Amino acid sequence: MHHLLVLAAGASVILSAQVRLTYPAPPKSTQVDDLHGVKIADAYRSLEDADAPATRKFVEQENELTFTWLAKIPGREAIRTKLTSLWNYERFTALYKAGQYFYRLNSGLQNQAVVYTTDSLNGTPRVLLDPNTYRADGTAALANEAVSWNGKLFAYAVAQAGSDWDEWRVRDVATGKDLPDLVRWMKGYAISWAADDSGFYYSRFPEPPADKLLTATALNHKLCFHKLGDQQSADKLLYERPEHPEWTLSPEVIEGGRYLVISLEPGEPGKNMLAFRDLSDPTAPIIELIPTPSTGTLRLQLPAPSCTCRPPIMRRRGA
Repeated sequence: MHHLLVLAAGASVILSAQVRLTYPAPPKSTQVDDLHGVKIADAYRSLEDADAPATRKFVEQENELTFTWLAKIPGREAIRTKLTSLWNYERFTALYKAGQYFYRLNSGLQNQAVVYTTDSLNGTPRVLLDPNTYRADGTAALANEAVSWNGKLFAYAVAQAGSDWDEWRVRDVATGKDLPDLVRWMKGYAISWAADDSGFYYSRFPEPPADKLLTATALNHKLCFHKLGDQQSADKLLYERPEHPEWTLSPEVIEGGRYLVISLEPGEPGKNMLAFRDLSDPTAPIIELIPTPSTGTLRLQLPAPSCTCRPPIMRRRGA
């Protein structure tokens, strides 16, 4: 393998010396910003619009140049063959239990691991969800998952085409069919099931304008509750901090289902906040235990629900 890499590196040096590359010209403009009386030219500002026809054309031309050059490297196919053989082996995640067992398995060369479930450790596993079937081009990714407390419902998030926006759906574990629920405008945050599995708590951003779907700044995080069967537009807003649009919120229902714990992150290293709500009382307010960003060594280790993939840990960053 080492010899193959050395061969490729040497070949690339030879090609670089023999081939003079002609790079495509990027789109330019006469954009000039006036910052406190200082004129600053920004001729390539238009490239910030990833969907503009001129930007797309430039990216296509750059890719064509790059891959045409790479295709001429001797030994490249040998490297591909060797790497493929090294990656071709079964890989499992650890099993976790929520009524029944769940785990992910990659048979070897699959783009993404497949979610399996089984009634017992000695039972016959079956496919619950295969993210490799989402899109023909393989650009839809399984971004997150959360099993309900009774193990009958499997919520999962899909990120489309490299976007960091997650779309959450709910699958019936017994039938393998999706419920009609769809929750959008989340970015990398997990959900937390209510104790009776009637719905889940989640945090979301406002829906961005259609023309700024991938470029709009994610601000004004909100904590909501989604009741199964409802449209997302009917979800109840539980908590927000509009005076701090850059703060983010993470909900977690702890073991037993009585308390909802909310971790707030201000985006400052080593600082966070903490709030909670007593779910046994429908009229109980959200109480802010640590209402403002502060540093310290406080850590709160919560009991891990038996139905989630990872234990919920609320701690101060850097503590």
